[in-house]
Amino acid sequence: MEPLLEAENLYRFFHAGEDETLALRGVGLTVRPKEVVAVTGPSGSGKSTLLSCLAGLDEPDGGMVRIAGERLSRRPEEERARVRGRQIGMLFQQENLVGHLSVSENVRLARRLGKGDAQAVPLAELLEACGISHRADARPNHLSGGELVRGGLAVALANDPKIILADEPTGELDGATADRVLALLHRYAENGAAVLIVTHSPAVAGAADREIRLVDGRVTA
Repeated sequence: MEPLLEAENLYRFFHAGEDETLALRGVGLTVRPKEVVAVTGPSGSGKSTLLSCLAGLDEPDGGMVRIAGERLSRRPEEERARVRGRQIGMLFQQENLVGHLSVSENVRLARRLGKGDAQAVPLAELLEACGISHRADARPNHLSGGELVRGGLAVALANDPKIILADEPTGELDGATADRVLALLHRYAENGAAVLIVTHSPAVAGAADREIRLVDGRVTA
């Protein structure tokens, strides 16, 4: 199967005065349909930078990202946002939810922005699958840590994305909630999505189909 997510020779530099930090040094990867890939590595190894480049939130200084064969890099932000809304679901550790909206309103907003099609999973069904239906009308400041992650997952899955990018999705969760979140991500992969998870957890990495390890901005495994 052709990759849904493809990164080719990614470089990313950051400058602070006369100092230059090489966050990514020629990183390449692919994720195919029905595949769960874990990206691991020590803090400061470039994992979050890689995730931002793969999502089109940040532009690499060199290399290319392709989504379902479509070039994402070297395009105006408006075009990247359109591809992102249509093809990518993002689950970050924080800030997945707009603070003044309820969980259900956040999902509806994501669908409007992503122009999700009419075949998307019904809202009530999606919230139930994510284990957050009982808090559908709650705003983020009234949610626990686990509820915030489950609400954020509902937003990430709002448009039935082909690609799911998750940043430490189990980092702040109890064991049962973490298992539920991972089970849902694996279920989406079984249904044809490509899932990439950035994680420090050996258990999460062990449950993935493949592990890619970053050290000092380079792939080492």
